Amino acid sequence: MSNKELVLQAAGALFGDKDPTAVDRWVSPTYRQHSSLAADGPEALRALVASLPADFRYEGARVIADGDLVALHGTYHGFGPVPLVAFDLFRVEDGKLAEHWDGLTPVVAATVSGRSQTDGPTAPSDLDRTERNRALVTEFAQRVLVDADYSVLTDYISTERYDQHNPEAGDGLAGFGAAAAKWAEQGKDLRYKAVHRVVAEGDLVLLQSEGEFGEPVAYWDLFRVADGRIVEHWDVVAPVPASLPHDNGLF
Repeated sequence: MSNKELVLQAAGALFGDKDPTAVDRWVSPTYRQHSSLAADGPEALRALVASLPADFRYEGARVIADGDLVALHGTYHGFGPVPLVAFDLFRVEDGKLAEHWDGLTPVVAATVSGRSQTDGPTAPSDLDRTERNRALVTEFAQRVLVDADYSVLTDYISTERYDQHNPEAGDGLAGFGAAAAKWAEQGKDLRYKAVHRVVAEGDLVLLQSEGEFGEPVAYWDLFRVADGRIVEHWDVVAPVPASLPHDNGLF
């Protein structure tokens, strides 16, 4: 069984069937948790699964597998008063879920681009270009996001097509520029301090980063690459809570 298949089966048992006993089969006894929703260890996860309401469900959009890391992008219904768009990242070790990170944000019904926060291509393609696409997005992350050198933006993002799923930004570089200007007026400059993980499969590359957006945040940015340029973007910007039920931090 591949790591992608393992994570999908485990997530299905835990969050689809809402079966607390699935923890025994799928979760490592040394499970490390970086979510703000639970503490370390399988027993904390068991308690979380047992507490899920009857109307809870998960609607998956896409899955990216990269070595021992598997990322899920989808929507949780029933976690709270509104659905939550989420990135979940799992590390697999010895056939078990060994570590987990996540970022969640409310679903926005009316987005600037007219696209939802999760629609678009679902399956990775161009699998033979994984490493080329990883290198492109990694370099983009350092030069543009971390170093804030926007003069090289078009070296990485297509000027012909840039489909945007951030709910406050329109399509294209002009749409992103208008949103960034509005955010700056609100005191929410995009500041990336460090990129912690790059997860790539084919044309899809996910960045997990930390920075500031008017407050400390975790940035989750998923990019789709075509013909050597970024052509699509999904994201979650999640505030970093002042305290967590564990000492691992969010990263």
